[in-house]
Amino acid sequence: MIDPSDITCEFYRASGPGGQNVNKVATAVRLRFDLGKSSLPVDVKARLARLAGKRLTDEGMIIIEAQRFRTQERNLQDALERLEALVRHASVPPKSRRATRPTLASVQRRLQAKKRQSLRKQNRQRFWQE
Repeated sequence: MIDPSDITCEFYRASGPGGQNVNKVATAVRLRFDLGKSSLPVDVKARLARLAGKRLTDEGMIIIEAQRFRTQERNLQDALERLEALVRHASVPPKSRRATRPTLASVQRRLQAKKRQSLRKQNRQRFWQE
């Protein structure tokens, strides 16, 4: 589904707590997926661009950063899984909405409720005698 040639990975030092390990080892990964050059169908690309949101750059690259784990391998696997989930979600076409009409019973219930509310408000009015 995803061609590995469309993906590039860059490793860097993760931020946050972690002691000496975080200061010495580049475990975080920045995965770049070139949406423009990918072999995905056009409709999937359009849905993927919409789903990617702020992760999509102006050049058409989807950038996913992963730094939850202590090893490069696990962070790379996490980023790839997140990209695959995004593509899988975009590959499912949305259901088209079919226009429906309300049932006769629901229309009658709505009108009866409106009538009850109208009567309730009418009963609150004062009647002035002159």
